[in-house]
Amino acid sequence: MGFLEELRQQRWDDHRFYHHHRANQTLHFFSSICFLASYVMVFANPAAAVFVGWLLAMVLRQLGHFVFEPRTYDEVNQASHEHQESVKVGYNLRRKTVLLTVWAGAPMLLWIDPTCFGLFAVQAGGATFFDRLAVLWLAIGIGAVVFRTVHLFFLKGVQSGLVWFTKILTDPFHDFLIYCRAPLYLLRGEMLDDMSDWYDESARTNEA
Repeated sequence: MGFLEELRQQRWDDHRFYHHHRANQTLHFFSSICFLASYVMVFANPAAAVFVGWLLAMVLRQLGHFVFEPRTYDEVNQASHEHQESVKVGYNLRRKTVLLTVWAGAPMLLWIDPTCFGLFAVQAGGATFFDRLAVLWLAIGIGAVVFRTVHLFFLKGVQSGLVWFTKILTDPFHDFLIYCRAPLYLLRGEMLDDMSDWYDESARTNEA
């Protein structure tokens, strides 16, 4: 597959395997707004952008995955949850659990040792606890993306890694567009997306 075709495939697999519940889609919509806001804020107030990205965007995003997504057999895609986890290109639920544990542990580590094992100077120019925490969380976020990207270079090839890297950076824009109607479906009482619209569009694309 070419770069754009693989990007389309990764996005499609991510949607059809991990975004069945309208509540999850709705949370992704609001998460995308928060991420886009953090993209803008990073130029004016990087620390605030980090807190918006982690505490709002990421919490909303992962809440949808861990709380609302079914773990039962996927009748729409004819796939078990275990199969979905095994083919996930980026961070599946197990990897996300590890990442979120590291993220949640950062404030405790900083509270125990304000220098974070010498990473910060004892007197860091008046930097507050939250300033240092923002640096740690930013490093964790960037590190997680870079680590998985390089890991994919060895697992699936350089193109797949770069495709996933591109997907992660552009997910807020993509999620905003495809899930903007999810809150309306949820208000109508439609809990699960049967993916019929997506499969119909995919079929038309393949025929073309």
